Amino acid sequence: MKLLLIEDNPTMQTTLQRSFQRRGFQVVVCGEGSRALDRWAASVPDVVLLDLSLPDLDGLDVLAQARQRGYTTPVLILTARSTVGDRVLGLNTGADDYLAKPFDLDELEARVQALARRAGKAMAPTPEFCGLRVDAASGAIYHLGQPMDLSPREAALLRGLLAQPGQAVARERLFELVFPGDASAQAEAIEVVVYRLRKRLAATGAQLVTLRGLGYLLKG
Repeated sequence: MKLLLIEDNPTMQTTLQRSFQRRGFQVVVCGEGSRALDRWAASVPDVVLLDLSLPDLDGLDVLAQARQRGYTTPVLILTARSTVGDRVLGLNTGADDYLAKPFDLDELEARVQALARRAGKAMAPTPEFCGLRVDAASGAIYHLGQPMDLSPREAALLRGLLAQPGQAVARERLFELVFPGDASAQAEAIEVVVYRLRKRLAATGAQLVTLRGLGYLLKG
């Protein structure tokens, strides 16, 4: 399931992006209200998380313009504005739900899943591959029913591969999943994570194969 996060605070961006990626979501981040509608149209999200206090264009204006354009994606507003009047205004503008800051991440994820279910986009249980399975709710990875001891980057890499088992996944795509928003990470850094994950998979029967010029492949 794809999530569009419209939030300008870097700390909040990183926290929410990592939290939802661990739960198996694809997360697109935008920190500017003026660019949000373009990202909305380009990413075609299943749910939008929208902060109201954006630096250049108020979140309610973004929401109003999105609805005027016919964008029907469910929207959950995240904001420090917690008065009843603010909530009513947001809902009347076209929001589907409202959560005041600070909030609990588990509650936020449950609300996102509820919005997705209403729209018919709830995450389906993932099938097993060589005994490996990703829990759709938590993002945790299990082998034969037992949780695997993986670092966050190893888990992100394996989730990306398990999304397309038996198919090549582009190196660039996996890099985005493993090092989201990390401008300091070098392209070669993905090879270190691949090496470590390959060792973790040795006892599972799954093989992580390097395809020169294409990316990586998980096969049984």
